[in-house]
Amino acid sequence: MSDLPYLRIDRLHERHPGLTQALSDCYAEAASVCWSRHHEPPINVSLKHDDTEELRVVTFAIPDGQVRKAHANEIDATETGAYCVSLAAVEDIAGLVAVGRAETLTGADWYVAPNDAEIEDLESCIPLEVSGISSGASSDINRRLRENLAQAARGDSNLPAIAAVVGFKALEVAISPLGAKG
Repeated sequence: MSDLPYLRIDRLHERHPGLTQALSDCYAEAASVCWSRHHEPPINVSLKHDDTEELRVVTFAIPDGQVRKAHANEIDATETGAYCVSLAAVEDIAGLVAVGRAETLTGADWYVAPNDAEIEDLESCIPLEVSGISSGASSDINRRLRENLAQAARGDSNLPAIAAVVGFKALEVAISPLGAKG
């Protein structure tokens, strides 16, 4: 067994007040479908942020036929699975948890905040833009990360933002902040 820490993709709703159990379960299920296209558990996933790279172990249930059929749309499954992995990753590396979905035109998918923060409104939270890539290499993940940062910069929010891209085949999560717009 590995001495690496685990990246917990299960039971996110218990740690992220912006998620219900149903969404949490669906997201983890989609992530398992995406990873199982290329890998068998357990896997080592690289979390790349702040010019560092940290490895985490991820375990997931091998999806049965019914689960695979339910997530047969590759684009939707990849996006949904990326929500799961991105939220788990920003929790792990930055102590940020999902507090709510972002509105259309904000340039983000989620609002996150420190896990012990008193949230008065979502406007005081950090926008998180998420993307997933089923197949592809590190170069594809980095390109998508640059695109996501540009999208977050064009959004209607002037809060500092974070972008995260999950590469399921490459076993990478790239995370980068976007400074406050001025």
